[in-house]
Amino acid sequence: MDHEHTAHAHTGHTAAAQPGATWAVAVQATLHCLTGCAIGEVLGMVIGTALGWGNLPTTILAIVLAFVFGYSLTLRGALKGGLDFPAAVRVALAADTLSIAVMELIDNGVIVLWPDAMDAELADLLFWASLAISLAIAFVVTVPVNKWMIGRGKGHAVVHQHHAH
Repeated sequence: MDHEHTAHAHTGHTAAAQPGATWAVAVQATLHCLTGCAIGEVLGMVIGTALGWGNLPTTILAIVLAFVFGYSLTLRGALKGGLDFPAAVRVALAADTLSIAVMELIDNGVIVLWPDAMDAELADLLFWASLAISLAIAFVVTVPVNKWMIGRGKGHAVVHQHHAH
C-alpha cells in the first residue's frame, strides 16, 4: 500500500506542477468525483422515489446530495492532510465544484432525455440501467474537464497540494 500510495501522490504532485496533467491523474480525479456523485444521486433518487415525490424535487435532492457527498470525500482527505476545517472547505470547493457540476449536468441531462427514465421506479431495470449509463457518459465527458483543470493547477491539483504523505 505504501508504495502504491506514494506513487499516486507523487504522480499527482508532478502533474499539478507541470503545464499538462496526465490522463491517469484526470481519470483518478474523475473517479473520485464519480463516487461522491453516484452516492448522492442514488441516495437522492431512492429517497425521493420511496417518498413518492415528483421528478423535480427528487432530481433536486439527488443533485444536492451529489454535491454534498462529492465535497465530503474531498473534505475528508483535506482534513486528514492536516488542514483546518475552513481551509479544507475552500480546497473542496475549489477542487470539486466544476467537476461535480459537469457530471451532474450530463448525468441528469441523459436521464431527462432518455425515454421513460424519469418515470422508472426503483424496481425497474430501466431505473438502474439509465442511471448507470448516464453516470458512465458523465464520467467520459468530465475526464477531459478535470485534465484541463489539473493542467492549470486547478481542480484536484489543489487537493494534491495538500495531500498527506
